[in-house]
Amino acid sequence: MKFQKRMVLMLLVLLQGTAVFAKDYKASFFHIKSDGATMNTRSIQFAIDYISKNGGGRLVFYVGRYLTGSIHLKSNVTLQLEEGAVLLGSTNPFDYDRLGNTALIHARDLENVGITGKGMIDGQGRALANNSIAYANDGLIEDILKYDRTRESIRPMVIYFVNCVNVTIKDVILQNSACWLQTYERCKNMLIDNITVNNVAFWNSDGIDIVDCDNVVITNNKIDAADDGICLKSHNEKFYCNNILIENNIVRTSANGIKLGTAGKGGFRNIKIINNIVYDTYRSAIALQSVDGGFLEDIVVDGLKSTNTGNVIFLRLGERIAGKKSTMNRISIKNVVADVPFGKPDAGYDYEGPIEDMPRNISPIIIAGLPGQYINEVSFTNFEVSYPGGGNKFLAYVGLDQLDSITENPDGYPEFSMFKEVPAWGIYVRHAKNINFANIHLKAEKKDYRLPIVMDDVHDAQLKKITFEQIGQKKLIHTYKSTNVTVK
Repeated sequence: MKFQKRMVLMLLVLLQGTAVFAKDYKASFFHIKSDGATMNTRSIQFAIDYISKNGGGRLVFYVGRYLTGSIHLKSNVTLQLEEGAVLLGSTNPFDYDRLGNTALIHARDLENVGITGKGMIDGQGRALANNSIAYANDGLIEDILKYDRTRESIRPMVIYFVNCVNVTIKDVILQNSACWLQTYERCKNMLIDNITVNNVAFWNSDGIDIVDCDNVVITNNKIDAADDGICLKSHNEKFYCNNILIENNIVRTSANGIKLGTAGKGGFRNIKIINNIVYDTYRSAIALQSVDGGFLEDIVVDGLKSTNTGNVIFLRLGERIAGKKSTMNRISIKNVVADVPFGKPDAGYDYEGPIEDMPRNISPIIIAGLPGQYINEVSFTNFEVSYPGGGNKFLAYVGLDQLDSITENPDGYPEFSMFKEVPAWGIYVRHAKNINFANIHLKAEKKDYRLPIVMDDVHDAQLKKITFEQIGQKKLIHTYKSTNVTVK
């Protein structure tokens, strides 16, 4: 824990030290109106430009509702939203600038920028997204419609930062994006602390997206998202996510709680995921995925409470681009308490996760590489996981003599359900080596036809102090095409 504390303190000094003597400017000084109806885009942009040119400082919004389209931050400028201040995104898609992705607040190639305070930014995303669809149907926006939603590049985010250094996002409430709420790409030295995210207004609405960033602290945040809660990505094979701390966050989502991947062209290294809570979540509490030719290594998960979540842990190596081989090495996951429900854990969301990959019974923890591409050096320590059991042969069945029939699906979109039925209710491991499980307790509430643990093409594995509760079952593990698997 000393590493995390040092990292937080260093970032706080770095990020706050540049703004200690910054000047505050009231929004009203620039005739920015707080009536919720006046379009303030030009006034806010003028204020940002003025503050940047005059040595930097904070543009302070007091109680009121401030309507705007796209604005662009400048170096040494912070938006300070006092309690009761609401920055409202326009519901007209033509009020947004498109720079790669479109967003309400842009920042590109800057330093010392931030959004702080106890106020709110409301993207009004449902109305904005529906207007985007209507305009696309009318031919006013060139678009490719998929299902009932426009593609992500058309629907504006709330925040989109690219290649910025010294970024602070602190205390604010962020809500109702038409797309992913906030994306930070190739940024360095960044703090996201004590924010509240309510992003359930539309499809594909992630909570926090970190892309190829270096030195990031994500702490003490409360996140409710219609898509992945905290998602790390790598869009460019020349870059990767490095030295990132994700600690003490509470996440609810109709997708994955904390995910590395799906996009993973460069990779992920030195990621610490400490003392987080995931609840009422449709997919995985923790998903670690390397599927686009990159690497994923030196990952520590220490302290996870997962409640009413469809899957606890999902580790996946894939090959979505033919010939692009991915790697996954040195994964440590410990101190996990979790329960998996029988029903749909995200029931009640306006945009629930789709029911797919059926038929299958409740899925276990899954570690799945590919033939000849092994997930390597994984340790699980101190787990208590409760499952509903009830695996029914008449719903779906894979016998222990049918393991070769389970699809490899190397180019499939990675989710824990992608293999459909698997023959274990607790832990299923395939194409892995150097696996260590210690002090693991698994419980099935009802009788299940499957075994607690199945290992297929697993080499050099040690299992110590593994216990389970399952009605009518005395056997712990089945191994197939595996070598040097030791159970103590």
